Amino acid sequence: MTKITAAITAINGYVPPDLLTNKDLELLVDTSDEWITTRTGIKERHILKGAGLATSDMAVEAVNGLLKKRGISAEEIDLIIVATVTPDMVFPSTACILADKIGAKNAFAYDLMAACSGFLFSLQTGATFIEAGKYKKVLVVGGDKMSSIIDYTDRNTCIIFGDGCGAVLLEPNTEGLGIIDSVLKSDGNGRHFLHQKAGGSLKPPTHETIDAKEHFVFQDGKSVFKFAVTNMADVSAQIMERNNLTADDISWLVPHQANLRIIDATAERMGLSKEKVMINIDRYGNTTNGTLPLCLWEWESKLKKGDNLVLAAFGGGFTWGAIYLKWAYDTPAEK
Repeated sequence: MTKITAAITAINGYVPPDLLTNKDLELLVDTSDEWITTRTGIKERHILKGAGLATSDMAVEAVNGLLKKRGISAEEIDLIIVATVTPDMVFPSTACILADKIGAKNAFAYDLMAACSGFLFSLQTGATFIEAGKYKKVLVVGGDKMSSIIDYTDRNTCIIFGDGCGAVLLEPNTEGLGIIDSVLKSDGNGRHFLHQKAGGSLKPPTHETIDAKEHFVFQDGKSVFKFAVTNMADVSAQIMERNNLTADDISWLVPHQANLRIIDATAERMGLSKEKVMINIDRYGNTTNGTLPLCLWEWESKLKKGDNLVLAAFGGGFTWGAIYLKWAYDTPAEK
């Protein structure tokens, strides 16, 4: 029996048009363009502005573009998984809202929350449904409106995050392409260093929690950096070793765009030159679940069928992991 793997057959991304530059942030908090760039690699980030706009609205833009590129209708989608930490509502899921907005009447849908590793975890989850022969078309979306949970008077966090969304379509493959292996990890003790203090069942919203600004991202930057720089590199090296891959075998590293120094450390551990690393943190910042699909979307024209890619991420929880996949198609030339 021919082995079925789950391959990415289409990808698309969306970032809102409004920009928040480092120069803009100099007017909001005690910081500078030089300070931000040196420590993070970020120059600007996109912000979703407008009344009534949420994560699902960015997802609609990304997904509709994907469906057009693939030449299929939303009714052909079997399953939708949305990775996000900024859902439109606590419930129903953003995936359900997205399914309604795009007309995916035959899909079941749910959200997956693993902070910045959410898209990576969702990709492997979606792949499992494909590999089992259960479904033929699985839509995996990663997106966040991080501006909705950022305190723009906190210079430790407001410089890092931006808004954006990306989506991929997974379909069965029998050529040995697609997702080959994954290493996924979590450590709940990390919750103390990166979290949103209030808004959940532990600490429901009150006037006091709002006044104390506890509905925004809290991050102990030094602790998070120390853990991330080691563990994202470790799993990336581990997945290479497990699959007998050398640096020469890897076409591209697709790293979570949280901090340029973390990306550099991961590439160095893998023995990769910068020419093999997808980096767009300078223009988008950390879009949380959007970083990996936005990278793939921007580099799609450079990807070739059979290319070996390693996707790596690290997020709150802590959560982290790496996926090894073989790219499944050559991008058609634009007409």
